[in-house]
Amino acid sequence: MLPLDADLLLRAYMLGLFPMAEDRDSAVVHWVEPTTRCVIPLDGFHVPRRLRRTFRQRPFDLAVDRDFAAVIGACAAPTPGRERSWLNEQLVELYIELHHAGFAHSVECRVDGELAGGLYGVSIGHAFFGESMFSRVRDASKVALVELVGRLRAARYQLLDAQFLTEHLSQFGAVEIPRAAYRRRLSAALAAGPTAFPRDDRLYGLEVVGTP
Repeated sequence: MLPLDADLLLRAYMLGLFPMAEDRDSAVVHWVEPTTRCVIPLDGFHVPRRLRRTFRQRPFDLAVDRDFAAVIGACAAPTPGRERSWLNEQLVELYIELHHAGFAHSVECRVDGELAGGLYGVSIGHAFFGESMFSRVRDASKVALVELVGRLRAARYQLLDAQFLTEHLSQFGAVEIPRAAYRRRLSAALAAGPTAFPRDDRLYGLEVVGTP
């Protein structure tokens, strides 16, 4: 078996696989390729009305890649209702390595300088693979998702992979598609060539929620 490193991780994503550890403290990592895959349509992204108002009120200081390690650390930490984590220490370190190489990015929400929520994922070509999100303040991860979608739209990404469909994601228009359909979308997004994930201070999510 090939040793798990950052290069293997990238190649796995390009084949439609993603890793999951059995637990935070487990050294065992499994490669996962679901028979149905959750994707969030970038053109059909739905923002609930209350969240639109929240975003326009700008309750958070939004930033990208300011502290990737803190975001993934928060995603890996146990929380009430989610005591176990699929992110073990090896995966955390590899994602941080991908971040330093320009392949992994975080969207962060802060209140008074303190991290309130956010998300991170992997970017390859015109595909973004959403990995995990967390909230310490109400709506923080949702606001981060709106901002992520705005940035992906601006850079003309073609695919936002969310792995597994949940009730939380379905409110944004997320859908499940068969594995074969996902592979076709992934191939097209990778064939479109490289693109730059927007990392400036502009609020791209304002275009997603629209004007009042």
